[in-house]
Amino acid sequence: MDKKVTFAVLTLSDSGYKGEREDLSGKKIIEICQNRGFFLSSYEILPDEKNLLIEKLIELSNQKINLILTTGGTGFSERDNTPEATKEVIEKEIPGIPEAMRTLSLQKTNRAMLTRGLCGIRKKSIILNLPGSLKAVDECLNFVIDPLEHGIDILMGWDKNCART
Repeated sequence: MDKKVTFAVLTLSDSGYKGEREDLSGKKIIEICQNRGFFLSSYEILPDEKNLLIEKLIELSNQKINLILTTGGTGFSERDNTPEATKEVIEKEIPGIPEAMRTLSLQKTNRAMLTRGLCGIRKKSIILNLPGSLKAVDECLNFVIDPLEHGIDILMGWDKNCART
């Protein structure tokens, strides 16, 4: 069976949505995933609106996109609601991925414990909340990309060593 990993990127940023700020983090996610051989299915910059994000996560998972990556909206500000939106749509949580990202980031800054990102599964899609900073996206996604790909292989039944779904 030919394996073709598809991914989508959703950047949550009011200023990015208005065109007032360039989306460097979203572009970095695309670069990392394409270098891995993944195929970009969708890329959007959205305002920090919880209901809009919920709708978009449902839409993308209904399209059977393997990996949906968000960036931004995981902090403490009033408009940061990416984890809450994600929690509403996932069917199974994958706590190890964000725990690993926080552990890695804590080696660089103690403020990493303030990030609230989640990871989980909806249908046949893995949804991962990445931080909004370019540096953190680069470090964290490169750290978890291999286990994410293995998780996709299992979820899709592409891993010969695991039970077919």
